[in-house]
Amino acid sequence: MADDEDKDSKTEDPTEKKVRDAHEKGNVPISRELALFTSTLGFYFYLVFFLPGGIGRLGETLKDLFDRPDQWRLGTATDVVSLFTHLGWEIGALLAPAFILFMVLGAGSSIVQHLPTFVLDRITPQASRISLAKGWTRIFSGPGMVEFGKSLFKIVIVSVIMVFALRNDYYAMIDSMFSDPQTIFVKFAVIVKKMLIIILLATALLAAVDVFWTRYHWYEQLRMSKQEIKDEHKQSQGDPVVKARQRSIARDRARRRMIANVPRATLVITNPTHFAVALRYVREENEAPIVVAKGQDLVALKIREIAGEHNIPIFEDPPLARSMFAQVSVDSVIPSLFYKAVAELVHRVYASKAPKRRIR
Repeated sequence: MADDEDKDSKTEDPTEKKVRDAHEKGNVPISRELALFTSTLGFYFYLVFFLPGGIGRLGETLKDLFDRPDQWRLGTATDVVSLFTHLGWEIGALLAPAFILFMVLGAGSSIVQHLPTFVLDRITPQASRISLAKGWTRIFSGPGMVEFGKSLFKIVIVSVIMVFALRNDYYAMIDSMFSDPQTIFVKFAVIVKKMLIIILLATALLAAVDVFWTRYHWYEQLRMSKQEIKDEHKQSQGDPVVKARQRSIARDRARRRMIANVPRATLVITNPTHFAVALRYVREENEAPIVVAKGQDLVALKIREIAGEHNIPIFEDPPLARSMFAQVSVDSVIPSLFYKAVAELVHRVYASKAPKRRIR
């Protein structure tokens, strides 16, 4: 019941991340019937194009061996090895095309469906693979029934088609037993070709259906619930609560660094209580004043407090304080439109610090 509810809740298409993760784990749609079809096709090519010539060459070698045995000396072990090496090369030349065809077509069927990748998880031992309960569940599950249907089609349907297609050749094969022995092989080859054609057509149909079924089943297995999509979005974009907490911590750290810079200020401009902007101007450092700290309400009061502790001049200019607070960021040079107003305040600061001349 829990599995059915879980399947019913997976109503959403899989995301790109879910599909990409499945590919990285080796979970890709692979049709086994397509590999069977390509193997059968390779054997048919071998039977038609390579086997007759190979059998002929091997037959000539054996005929030469039996007709003229005197040319093969078997007096020593070296002679025996030489004979078997020669026969091995001939048999290898006969079987090599079959091996190459099976390897190329088998690898091609996999590459067409999905590029091969090395996935360690696919070869890692897992207890579920040898579990009787899991095996029983896989056998009698939906995919297991589909595999059973494909096997039944290959055994029963193909056998029935083959019986109807080859029933006339049965009597021809019996008649060939009383004819020239050389014709038996020819007729037998014709029958085998017919059988392979029937198997090829059946496996081609089965492979076409299986390719679509495999991809459909794989896609259905990757479907997600709405909650899974939300969780994945949180993982990829970040939890909003955590991100808000991180932004809050970053603001607190920036505020502490800013407050620590207030003692370096040359003057402070206030609203007088709602806004405060601390400026630093040293001719040797910058060409224009720099905002080292600014704040509103409680932060503004803290800036005023620190400025008072360090004997930094405080000027009340509400319009200037509000404008600079809104337009100038911390650690930035003030714009040119504030030059005149700030220059007057800086002049007053430096004038107050200049030594007074005595009048004689």
